[in-house]
Amino acid sequence: MKSPRTTQIVIIAGIVLLVGFLFSQDIKGLVKPKEDAAATMPQEAQTPGLSLAEASATAKNLISNAAAKEFTSLESAFQKASGEEKVNQAKVLAQKWDDLEQAIPSALYLEEAANGQSTLENWVKAGDRFLKAFDNTQDSVAKPVMLQKANTAYAKAIELDSTDLNAKTGMGITMVNGGGAPMAGITMLLDVVKKDPKNFRANMNLGMFAIKSGQFDKAIIRFEEIVQHIKATPDAYFYLATAYESLGKNKEAIDAYLQSKKLAANPTLSNFIDKKVAELKK
Repeated sequence: MKSPRTTQIVIIAGIVLLVGFLFSQDIKGLVKPKEDAAATMPQEAQTPGLSLAEASATAKNLISNAAAKEFTSLESAFQKASGEEKVNQAKVLAQKWDDLEQAIPSALYLEEAANGQSTLENWVKAGDRFLKAFDNTQDSVAKPVMLQKANTAYAKAIELDSTDLNAKTGMGITMVNGGGAPMAGITMLLDVVKKDPKNFRANMNLGMFAIKSGQFDKAIIRFEEIVQHIKATPDAYFYLATAYESLGKNKEAIDAYLQSKKLAANPTLSNFIDKKVAELKK
C-alpha cells in the first residue's frame, strides 16, 4: 500500500501536468492537455533570444505560408508606423498571434504597445499575456524570461495605480512562481482577497499554491468557497478533488471529479477522471 506521502507526491505530480491544461483555457476552450495539444494546434514558439524579430520568425515556421505572409505585411506596417498608429498596430499583431496560440510574440507586441502608450490597462494586458507565455512554453530559456517580463509589466502597472487588484494579483502570482519572494507574493494575493473576497483569479492561485505546498486542508476550504460562492469551474472542482483525494476522502474526491467532468465536457479530461474515479472506488 502506498504511504500517504507517496500518494501526495503522485497527486502533486499529476497536478503539475494538468495545470497548464486547466488554467490556460476557459470553459469553451477546454480541449486537450498540453501533451496532446500538438495534434490540433501549432506548438508554442520557442524563442531563446526572446527578441521580437526572433519570436516572430520562429512562430512563422509553425503556421501556414499564407498566414506567415499576412504577418510579414502587418509587421512591415508596424515598423513604418509611429505614435498611436504604431501602438494600434502592435495590438493587432498581439491579438492575431494570440489567436494562433503563440503567446510569446503576442506578449512581446503587447509590451511594445505598453511602451508606446504607458497605461494601466496596457501594462496589465502585457503582464497577463507574459504569464500565459510562461505557462505555455516548455523552453527552459524562455520560461524564466517570460515570468520576469510579466513581473516587470505588473510593476509598471502598480506604479500607475497601486490599488489595482488585477495588477496586484498578477504580481503576486509572478512572485510566488519566481521563487524569490514566495511568501510576499502569497501575502499580496491574500490582501487582494481581503479587499475583493470573490476575486476568482487570486483565490484560485491561493488554492493551487496550498496544494503544491501540501496544505490540503487549506486548499479544500479555498476551493469549496470558490465553487459554492464565486464561480463553479471545471478546474476549481478538479483541484478540490485532488485535495480531497490527498487526504483520503475518496467519496468527496469522486463527487468533485465528476463535477469537473460534467462542467468541462471534454473527452480527454473525461477519460482521465473515469480512470481516477475507478481507482478511488476500489
